[in-house]
Amino acid sequence: MAARPALTRALPHLTSTVLSRSSQYQTSLRSISSLSPLSRTFSTTLPSLDANASTSTSSKPPTPDYAIPDPSRPTHFGFQTVTESEKREKVARVFTSVAEAYDRMNDLMSFGWHRVWKDHFVRTLNPGFSPLTAGPDPRGPQQILDIAGGTGDIAFRMLHTAHVVNRNPDVRVIMSDINRAMLTVGKHRSESLPASQQAALSFLEANAEDLTKARPLVPYPPADPASEEKPFFDPTTATTSIPDNSIDLYTVAFGIRNFSNIPAALREAYRVLKPGGVFACLEFSKADKHPLFNAVYKEWSFRAIPLIGQLVAADRDSYQYLVESIERFPSQEEFRDMILDAGFVIAGEGYEDLTGGVAAIHKGMKPRT
Repeated sequence: MAARPALTRALPHLTSTVLSRSSQYQTSLRSISSLSPLSRTFSTTLPSLDANASTSTSSKPPTPDYAIPDPSRPTHFGFQTVTESEKREKVARVFTSVAEAYDRMNDLMSFGWHRVWKDHFVRTLNPGFSPLTAGPDPRGPQQILDIAGGTGDIAFRMLHTAHVVNRNPDVRVIMSDINRAMLTVGKHRSESLPASQQAALSFLEANAEDLTKARPLVPYPPADPASEEKPFFDPTTATTSIPDNSIDLYTVAFGIRNFSNIPAALREAYRVLKPGGVFACLEFSKADKHPLFNAVYKEWSFRAIPLIGQLVAADRDSYQYLVESIERFPSQEEFRDMILDAGFVIAGEGYEDLTGGVAAIHKGMKPRT
């Protein structure tokens, strides 16, 4: 509890400074009235996701060695150097620890702005309305895969927009996560959804770097206290997979920076998307174009957030990692180039900055030919 006086002294100054700077950018986010060409839904109608889906992938780019997962390859866990295998287990422990407080964590890391960003993200994708769908009605069936779906923030918004706003009940969402504890929280939260939306939602344990191995959610913690089930997906327990060319829209929000091998995950996204399907990512990013605002934001992130994690959740280390993971994530331009390298095409710059670059939306389309 000795840290509480330090937090009390630090928070008023940091909060007033950050809010005064961030207000300059809030107006621009609210004033967005038109979408870039890539912001419109490019996806087309898909058959149901099943084992009989096409296994051919047109114009599939070759896979370089660095995009093939290797458990022994060095990578980073925050500012630490670890192997890909070690990172996967460390990340699993972090998110198992913060699963119940995940939304509160995002509130702390973004001053609540993650909710505005998520609303905007889903609005730009407009699930349930596909102008390129064959036939006169653009409200054809859609299959959406929400990777690192966690507690359901994006999946639930997708279903509401599709079923309620666009009045398209033929939209289904697969919530997938490698962390069973997070996915279990999402499943519990989904019980408050309307019955029609619950019926259109499924839960899948999978590693985003290899979606050929997956299984329906087995809730965590297990009912049997003696069970040795891990809190993250074990590929040896896989019973299903996500086929090639079977997904209309692939989304990932505030999750991709935690992957052990991001290039591998991007190529898996390319594989499972149907030609014309869209990859869409919302992630914390770089505010380097606004140096003063960026300096204040980093001061808040590195000084206040781990301290709040210690006081509120008795877990400083997890919150310290989450701040460091944001710092280590590639810049907007670097991540855009990774998306291009995976075979996607983009429109314009390929990304949209939010709140001065604190977060960004990236989109890519799998070519039709």
